[in-house]
Amino acid sequence: MAEELTAALVDFRKEEVIEAVKSRAERGESPVQILAECRRGMTIVGERFQTGEYFLAELMLSGEIFKGAMAILEPYLAKTNPSKPLGKVVLATLKGDIHDLGKDIVAIMLKAQGFEVYNLGVDVSPNIVIDKVKETTPDFVGFSALITTAFDSMKQTAIMLQEAGLREQFKLMVGGGVTTPAVKEYVGADFQTTDATEGVAYCIEVMKGDQR
Repeated sequence: MAEELTAALVDFRKEEVIEAVKSRAERGESPVQILAECRRGMTIVGERFQTGEYFLAELMLSGEIFKGAMAILEPYLAKTNPSKPLGKVVLATLKGDIHDLGKDIVAIMLKAQGFEVYNLGVDVSPNIVIDKVKETTPDFVGFSALITTAFDSMKQTAIMLQEAGLREQFKLMVGGGVTTPAVKEYVGADFQTTDATEGVAYCIEVMKGDQR
């Protein structure tokens, strides 16, 4: 049964996934186990995206199916003993940029891997980021950009985090189609990518190795 649910998600059979998740949860099966099977499906989709077998449309579709499954499982998960998240991540598209597609894909994929994700949205001011970092003490902060004018907002926010004495507490990531290794250096980030799956893999590697 576990393989069937995972395979259904990998094959984008939305109604089958939703029905299986709902019926199994209602029967009293472990929501943690059901979630793990859905996460496995998302991992496979991510791997296929990385190898070029799947494309952005498939990645988005699997994310929507996963979100639907999560919506069903959340009340059941809330009744179980809270499991410690793999790590905490704050994501934002900063002031001057309103693109959120890549950021939202990363958020979905991180949640699928067991991370606690705080997605602040788009056109976010530095002060909002700083307040959220103070509130949540994340392991990672990620800035997304699809226009080059956002680079200055990234740098400004990184400087403000440094001045607030918060910068050493987390790994700073920058991502998006217009980012490059040079942008990483300009902002003072620890990691840069244009590939959502690479970003998720980096977070997992850091947490498993505790390379803080």
